[in-house]
Amino acid sequence: MSEVRRKAKELGVKGQRMKKPDLIRAIQTAEGNTACFATGRTECDQLLCCWREDCLPKSEK
Repeated sequence: MSEVRRKAKELGVKGQRMKKPDLIRAIQTAEGNTACFATGRTECDQLLCCWREDCLPKSEK
């Protein structure tokens, strides 16, 4: 979680009381990606999203 908070701080995202998935979605928005982390999607066209590996099922990476 410290890595997530560091990334949020770098992007100016304030999320001290957010849960990890919510904070990552806020980071995704700040980066210009779709805010979809851990929403159950099985496909993703956001190839440059830094959370992609942690989000998608193993078969979709």
